[in-house]
Amino acid sequence: MPVIELRTYIGADIETCFDLARSIDLHSFSTAQTKEKAIAGKTTGLIGEGETVTWQATHFGVRQKLTSKITVYQRPFHFRDEQVRGAFKFIKHDHYFSSIEGGTLMKDLFCFQSPLGLLGRLVDAMIMKRYLYAIIRSGWKNQSSGRGGLL
Repeated sequence: MPVIELRTYIGADIETCFDLARSIDLHSFSTAQTKEKAIAGKTTGLIGEGETVTWQATHFGVRQKLTSKITVYQRPFHFRDEQVRGAFKFIKHDHYFSSIEGGTLMKDLFCFQSPLGLLGRLVDAMIMKRYLYAIIRSGWKNQSSGRGGLL
């Protein structure tokens, strides 16, 4: 099972970072390259415990839908979103937050597996892990670097 781990320093307090990570609107803004749009469930504002959102996005030239649910919620330290419907065999994305001097450290743990057995594992190793890492990193870089003055 592929795992992506990313640590991001953000010059803002832990509560603000926790809320921004749950923002449907900010997520849409930060993933403009894949044209992600919330189309069902919670489609604006802050997603919370037990809520779902269905995203529509274009990956590898194909429009896809993915529904995720917040399955763990421990404000302001941790939440998890998990795929409940979509192209992957599974996705679990944990967001951990800790206060550090001058801001917040956010740790993303993104675990996933493509379908199709051995073929899916090869795609994960050769393409998907790098592709998903770039999307996650780009999203937080866009949010924390001042693009749009968000943080």
